[in-house]
Amino acid sequence: MAESFPVKPKLKPTASKNTLTPESKYWKSFKVPKEIDAVSKSSLIPITSLSFSPVAPHDLAATQSTNVIRFPGKTLIPKSRIANFPDTAASASFRCDGQLLAAGDLRGGVHVFEAKPTSLSKLKDLRRLKGHAAAARLVRYPRASDKFHLFSGGDDSVVKYWDIAEEKCLFSLFGHKDYVRCGDASPVSDEMFVSGSYDHKIKLWDVRVSSVGSVMELNHEKPVESVIYLPSGGLIATAGGNFVKIWDVIGGGRLLYSMESHNKTVTALCMGKVLRGNVDDAEQNRIMSVSLDGYMKVFDYSKFKITHSMKFPEPLMSVAFSPDCSTRVIGTTKGTMYIGRRKAKAETENSSGDQFGFGAVVDEPQRKVLRPSHFRYFHRGQNQKPLEGDYLIKRQKKVKLAVYDKLLNKFRHKEALVAALNGKNPSNVVAVMEELVARKKLLKCVSNLDGVELGLLMGFLQKCSTMPRYAGLLTKLAKKVVEMRADDIRSSVEQRNHIRNLKRDVEEELRVQQSLLEVQGIISPMLRIAGRR
Repeated sequence: MAESFPVKPKLKPTASKNTLTPESKYWKSFKVPKEIDAVSKSSLIPITSLSFSPVAPHDLAATQSTNVIRFPGKTLIPKSRIANFPDTAASASFRCDGQLLAAGDLRGGVHVFEAKPTSLSKLKDLRRLKGHAAAARLVRYPRASDKFHLFSGGDDSVVKYWDIAEEKCLFSLFGHKDYVRCGDASPVSDEMFVSGSYDHKIKLWDVRVSSVGSVMELNHEKPVESVIYLPSGGLIATAGGNFVKIWDVIGGGRLLYSMESHNKTVTALCMGKVLRGNVDDAEQNRIMSVSLDGYMKVFDYSKFKITHSMKFPEPLMSVAFSPDCSTRVIGTTKGTMYIGRRKAKAETENSSGDQFGFGAVVDEPQRKVLRPSHFRYFHRGQNQKPLEGDYLIKRQKKVKLAVYDKLLNKFRHKEALVAALNGKNPSNVVAVMEELVARKKLLKCVSNLDGVELGLLMGFLQKCSTMPRYAGLLTKLAKKVVEMRADDIRSSVEQRNHIRNLKRDVEEELRVQQSLLEVQGIISPMLRIAGRR
């Protein structure tokens, strides 16, 4: 027995499906923790830097105005505020063991204090390093194992290497000709670091050969706002203007890739990581960039492509990603912090087992699974849930047919067309017309319409012929109707009005299309030029 299927339009435009990639789902899984506000707002003063401790639980330090604010890694609720700075604080940096925290100020000082003070007396500086003649906007500890040195850079164009214990500057490194605003320590060597300046230059320093100046110089061609080492230690990423560039340091400073995806100045870079079990460790690393255009972009530098983009309502100033890949924090120029935390699988598993601190909960003995060898297996009710290995047979849904579908099944073509026209749903009318074209009955139906039915058809053609999705079929049909029913149209005032309105709508549509072609001619050269950049 033949089955009946409802008629569906074939000319329906296929909407582009914005299916999320696995990586986009990963970055969107960073949700706002329930224990804190969706947006942590303090004032309209920008958050100039963010830094996570390299040691668990990975506390967060943020510099804002004359304060360094510490957020415990577990709760991300502000715990302590260090306000010993005579001017605006900048560039907070944790020591490799997470015990000390250093930051600069706009008067040229570098302050060192305990990262987790246990009393108010310990909020005071342990060391205060003075040597910069202008604002110290760059402070970094070595990342490998050195606990006794740090380097700083200032608006006096000088990079300094400090002995913290003796509060003494060991080396003053000259070479920059403008403000030094960013830098990073090598992940593989405590003696090497990189600095970026507004003179468009990035300099690689090695304190073992400090007498010869920088060991390498790169030209970013824009004022450098941020520079970071990539985990291998052989590549660096720089940000300046709306460019992010990847450089091969081991290969002699060769430019590997230049990315221009932001519309405004890129203000900060940091390293992120995608946790996927079937991917090599090197392919999991990502570069995260934020910009004054309000976008955060994630860049896969192993494939040289952007894998995720996220829009925020304010210009972005700083970004940080926790070493355990659980937290992402973004600071803005208006003092807003956007905090996202990803719930690890281990947390969800352990939360049910040790919820009240009594240790692991012993599972209750499970019931025996019924098998086909037991007679009770065949007496299960209809409410029994299927098991994992069961084969499901779904009951077929009853097909609901519209009036015109039933008439088409009875080969009453003209009545089906009239029923669709009375329904006043353009997509259904076009679907019926397409079916009649396939059956080679459409023109015969048009020739058999009486005066009232012809009025319905002409009204539909006048209303929908200029719709782009239906124009291909309906304009040809309108031409055929005018040729076949010319006498009927001349004898009826109503039909002549439909023809007059149809002509007017077609002329208006042609004018619109002509204007769009002119606009396209203006824009297309600009798009070609933008594509070459």
